[in-house]
Amino acid sequence: MTTETTMTAAVYRRFGGPEEVHLEQRPIPSPKPGEVLIRVHASTVSIADHRSRARDVPSGLGLLVAAGLGAFRPKHPILGMDAAGVVEAVGSDVTAFTAGDRVIAATGGAFGGHAEYVCLPADGAITRAPASLTLEEAVTLVFGGITVQGFFAQVSIGPGTSVLVNGASGAVGTAAIQLAKQLGADVTAVTSGGNAALVTSLGADRVIDYTRQDFTAGDETYDVIVDGVGNAGFGRVEGSIAPGGALLLIVGDLWSMLRSRWQTRRSGKLVTWNVGKPGADELAYLVALADSGRYRPVIDRTFDLADIVEAHRYVDTGRKRGNVVLRIADADALS
Repeated sequence: MTTETTMTAAVYRRFGGPEEVHLEQRPIPSPKPGEVLIRVHASTVSIADHRSRARDVPSGLGLLVAAGLGAFRPKHPILGMDAAGVVEAVGSDVTAFTAGDRVIAATGGAFGGHAEYVCLPADGAITRAPASLTLEEAVTLVFGGITVQGFFAQVSIGPGTSVLVNGASGAVGTAAIQLAKQLGADVTAVTSGGNAALVTSLGADRVIDYTRQDFTAGDETYDVIVDGVGNAGFGRVEGSIAPGGALLLIVGDLWSMLRSRWQTRRSGKLVTWNVGKPGADELAYLVALADSGRYRPVIDRTFDLADIVEAHRYVDTGRKRGNVVLRIADADALS
């Protein structure tokens, strides 16, 4: 285990803009029984980090989100919902991992990935990293990939299933395209025209440029619609969902959540905002796909931890493609 006692972490003490995030020295956590201590090489700055930092949440969710994020000040001052790194130490009763293992992990609502070290439950969403990828590449599998699998587990997708991905160029969207194609689906990607080449390279069979065409305007229907933007509520897209199909609300406001069960019963079309509890098995599946060349990391930009404010500013633009990677430590430091 490291002989150091402090680590550098990106911390925010108030909700607000990117400038609220700054670097601090904090004590290195010690793994409790059943936990692993990871020396973090890379994380991502995701839309979830933006929403948490800025308290920019869908309509009606402010009070509910306050319970998880904090009412007056951040409950979890270190953001980062994923981590890729090397196991530094393990707590008692941990047998699945040993010091030196390369791993990827989802930190979930506890956050903590934007620091040099993080402790996580060994039986949580953690698995060995793909041998074929660098840790900076490997971390991009986590946030979008585990989210999509949580939703896809609730529907039947196979050869011939038609899937539309709204917001196809983001971290979740690029994962949804690739995972739907692995299941044999026919995929339509909704994105801007400038991202057409990217989503096509990931396997999209058709691209709809939302700046030129409303995908709900025609008569075409889809078995599954994935809404990664938050502008494709059931009232708008009901006619575009095939009988017995599904609307997966990756982003939804309180009204959409409250009405989802009633809409499902009334229409016979599944409407869900619940991601479920994807974990280590789902991460291991992503690793297997990546190591076999069937899942591609999508990285827009990479920022050093020292440039955390600029990373947040870029994510705040809403124009990132795939993942924005945060480099916590250099490769030589982890060798």
